[in-house]
Amino acid sequence: MFIRRFARVYTPIVTGLAILVVMLPYLYAMIQPEFIFIFDDWFYRALVFLVISCPCALVVSIPLGYFGGIGAASHKGILFKGGNYLDAITRINTVVFDKTGTLTQGVFSVRTISAAEGVSQKELLQLIASIESFSNHPIARAIVKYAEEQSIPLYLSLKITEIAGYGIKAITEGKEVYVGNTRLLSKYGISFPCETGNLTETIVLCAMENKYLGHISLADTLKPDAIQAIRELKDLNIDNIQLLSGDKQTIVSNLADNIGVAQAFGDLLPEGKVAHLEQLKANAENRVAFVGDGINDTPALALCDVGIAMGGLGSDAAIETADVVIQTDQPSKVAEAIKIGKQTHRIVWQNISMAFGVKLLVLLLGAGGMATMWEAIFADAGVALLAIFNAMRIQKYK
Repeated sequence: MFIRRFARVYTPIVTGLAILVVMLPYLYAMIQPEFIFIFDDWFYRALVFLVISCPCALVVSIPLGYFGGIGAASHKGILFKGGNYLDAITRINTVVFDKTGTLTQGVFSVRTISAAEGVSQKELLQLIASIESFSNHPIARAIVKYAEEQSIPLYLSLKITEIAGYGIKAITEGKEVYVGNTRLLSKYGISFPCETGNLTETIVLCAMENKYLGHISLADTLKPDAIQAIRELKDLNIDNIQLLSGDKQTIVSNLADNIGVAQAFGDLLPEGKVAHLEQLKANAENRVAFVGDGINDTPALALCDVGIAMGGLGSDAAIETADVVIQTDQPSKVAEAIKIGKQTHRIVWQNISMAFGVKLLVLLLGAGGMATMWEAIFADAGVALLAIFNAMRIQKYK
């Protein structure tokens, strides 16, 4: 885009200057008869001037620089969907992470089953697993898997209504059953033990006909490179790192303390994440990247300056919407993507500076008759070749 804007000015100027290289000496010879004007000499200088001014080095090496950056990133498991995102990621100063599946593995395991008085653990697990079997959420899959391991049969004749960000409402044997987070029970005015809100694990609560039946607690595992990801971003002078999640604030705050993130926000619905990002983007100084993996993260990925999706286990919608896809699901690749973007940016501007510097020097020499066509060819094709070799360096990025 820079070269396109520049060409609108550059092309007519150098063409006009080439004409003036011939015309000005001719006009000067008309005023000063002692000055001998030789048309062939000045025409040759004008041709040298035009050859030097050809922007081959810029036209070839700049796109090649971006292609090289995209290729180098792909070798590291990072997919940039265009050169413009390589530029955009170099300006990022705020990184916002989703929690589940992004900084954590998204592979839950059942830890405890806490049933209310008069309800057995087996009955509670059977009811929750039967309802969760209709969902593809990682938490739901973990509960269903655990029930299968315990050889507990599931109910199949259920009427299910999924409530995004809350959980599931089901009808079994004419009775309403609610399975989800604390917000779901609060939404329907169902009381539950206050201590469940203070647990630092993910919990799934269950209620039937406005009566609390119990809950299942699950734990997610932090990704091995999550702490490294935060540390490397800080090394890049990105200090505004935030964590957003639909999980309880206690869980999110506990995770944030473990990985070194100062700002963590829990209990967020998908629209809450969008509202938070809109608030960040309201400050023109913030250049925001959002990192997520789920279908609920799609609006946030589309809203921010650079959307980064986890491509291994991430949803198709998130991958489609994102500008950058991390195919290995490693959050530390976010910092690596920024480094590759900055390296590409440096190489592109090195090529621009080298091309303009050499051309300007040889242009002056050519206009003064001190550069021949051979120097002109070097300033054109030779510099283009040097710029291509320089652009290829990004392929050896480590």
